[in-house]
Amino acid sequence: MYRLKLAILFRRILFLPLLILIGIFAAGAQSTNNNQINLIVRVDDMGCSHATNTGILETFDKGIATSVEVMVPTPWYPEAIAMLKKRPDIDVGIHLTLTSEWTNMKWRPVTHVTSIVDDHGYFYPMVWPNDLMPDNSILENDWSLADIEKELRAQIEIIKKDLPGVTHMSAHMGCLSMNEETKALYQKLGDEYNLDIYPEEYEVKRLPLRWDNTMTPEQRIDLFVEAIHTLTPGNWMFVEHPAHSMPEQQAIGHPSYNHVAYDRDAVLRVLTSDAVKEAIAKKNVNLISYANLKE
Repeated sequence: MYRLKLAILFRRILFLPLLILIGIFAAGAQSTNNNQINLIVRVDDMGCSHATNTGILETFDKGIATSVEVMVPTPWYPEAIAMLKKRPDIDVGIHLTLTSEWTNMKWRPVTHVTSIVDDHGYFYPMVWPNDLMPDNSILENDWSLADIEKELRAQIEIIKKDLPGVTHMSAHMGCLSMNEETKALYQKLGDEYNLDIYPEEYEVKRLPLRWDNTMTPEQRIDLFVEAIHTLTPGNWMFVEHPAHSMPEQQAIGHPSYNHVAYDRDAVLRVLTSDAVKEAIAKKNVNLISYANLKE
């Protein structure tokens, strides 16, 4: 019995430094996490054009994109789904859509709803009134919350069938920020469909970057690099719309935004820029996705 007690005591003495060492490593890991700069790079509007689909994929293959938002009612949605099925590594969200903003290309709801469409059955171009497009916004017309919910549920169910791994959702053109009812609906749908990754709940801040969408790619790259250098520990997010400048994309626009192809090609160049990637590496920025926020 005496020898047994002595053996137990000896093992405890040996084990104590190991516990202390584990504690130090754990504290160090926690300290590292607290000092980590995390950045989500979200690319929006996949499905709205072929040029958008190919441009977005390039930002994953050669750039810094980490999450993509897909628009279900759009004409190039089938191609977007086919592309993403081949890339299960990409974090996908649904970009809930209630507007069809381009002049020469339109899309309709996936359900029969009448209060959120124009005389041709297309979504209105705008959410809020726009002087250049009078009476062409949701808020200027007699919209129904029931129609919005019906349409959004259908969009969610379509993408969950096509891409069961979809992780989150966002709202195209801020379409669910119209009032408190639509904000509550957004929360309800996210919770119900398990798409409830809300960046604000993880204290995600927007990358401190402001640029003019007529600036050259070089000017924007310089501004992006400067913004990266200013980042402090915590969670950050950058949202943009890359696309290739193809003839199809060059035909897209609306009265207040007719240089779409130039702008979105410039965004593509920023997100695939070697200078930007070097700045991220030098600053030790951790590129994460929406899904990583839940881990």
